[in-house]
Amino acid sequence: MAIMSNILINNATIVNEGRSFGGNLLIKDEEIKAVGNIPAKDIPTGTKIIDATGLFLLPGIIDDQVHFREPGLIQKGDIFTESRAAAAGGVTSFMDMPNTNPQTVTVSALEDKYRIASEKSLINYSFNIGATNDNLNEVLKADPATVCGIKIFMGSSTGNMLVDNEKALRELFSKAHMIISSHCEDETTIRKNSELYRQKYGEDVPIEMHPLIRSREACFISSSYAIRLASEYNTKLHIFHLSTADEMKLFSSEQPLKEKRITAEVCVHHLWFDDTDYAKLGTRIKWNPAIKTKYDREALQEAVRNNRIDIVATDHAPHTLEEKSGSYFKAPSGGPLIQHSLVVMMELWHRKIFSIEKIVEMMCHNPAILFNIRKRGFIREGYKADIVLVDPDKPWTISGDNILYKCGWSPFEGETFRSKIRKTIVNGNLVYDDGIINEEYRGQRLLFDR
Repeated sequence: MAIMSNILINNATIVNEGRSFGGNLLIKDEEIKAVGNIPAKDIPTGTKIIDATGLFLLPGIIDDQVHFREPGLIQKGDIFTESRAAAAGGVTSFMDMPNTNPQTVTVSALEDKYRIASEKSLINYSFNIGATNDNLNEVLKADPATVCGIKIFMGSSTGNMLVDNEKALRELFSKAHMIISSHCEDETTIRKNSELYRQKYGEDVPIEMHPLIRSREACFISSSYAIRLASEYNTKLHIFHLSTADEMKLFSSEQPLKEKRITAEVCVHHLWFDDTDYAKLGTRIKWNPAIKTKYDREALQEAVRNNRIDIVATDHAPHTLEEKSGSYFKAPSGGPLIQHSLVVMMELWHRKIFSIEKIVEMMCHNPAILFNIRKRGFIREGYKADIVLVDPDKPWTISGDNILYKCGWSPFEGETFRSKIRKTIVNGNLVYDDGIINEEYRGQRLLFDR
């Protein structure tokens, strides 16, 4: 379904592999053909020319943790709507989680999601197979060359896929044939805290108590346990959406990413919000793990800068506003983020919290390295042409008329950001072009060099 095979991007500021430099980029037949000063004789007749003066040219964002809700939960979002929003946000590839309905805990269910994505996704895709207390045989059937990894909930969250049997955990960690990505919150601690606050407040627990119920202790206990198991069995372990300063001591800042067996992710909401925001935004920023303190947020930002954190992602998890308007125990955790993750990070660049090179490292290069994604995540000749052009100085305000999520809302609604996504190119095809979306294009299944 290729629409545009040849594109020349002129006069861009290219950000790649720790450098920012002026140059041009030629795309031919889905791939990056040339980077730098490109002679006119090398440009095919009929090539589309894009003038990128004043724009950053980045590799497309690879989001390693999303919940696109299909199959079974499509009142919240689906693969078409959420991949459409992703394209508008500069995201060219995603890895989806297994807590759908039915849960993605068999190879058959996994392949059904790949079929749906091939028919509906505007960007590139992969899906995790979910671990349970009793499905190890199914997990081991998944092909590491075509499946991004194994997802395990070592703490219950939306979808009730908690794995809490020690024997099952040890079997999984000892036999896993590809990376395990884990949600880490200690269930015993959370249940104890929930009961204490329920006794005090009944069902109307103030949302400000969320980080005390799903506490820093719950996070640290579970993350530490997962790391002990991974260390014992030399398992490749990736811990999702870290939220506390305490957990940062568990991760190395010295090893190159290629050598790490235990890696860490943070999500944009934990880099942006802190617990003072509950008063204004309420359950709209109810996530698991919870948004915690300013101290935690700043520690996470520092961990990105010093490479204790390896990936920045979203945990994009839409719910309807009706669902989110329930009381504390009824309102689900999660929120829509993928359309706005890059502009949020660019705002933190404007505030001099991160360099533009660090943003590209964390959102483009490192996901490709950590998951061994084939020929994506870098501006290199012969790699797939997944590209985003960003205007660093084009302020805009997030509002109901430009939010593309199926659920129709954003925790950033009303915020003005100084950077704007101008164009998103997926496999050499212009999928998002200054507000115009090519809804006919379909992305490709990610492949992994394992």
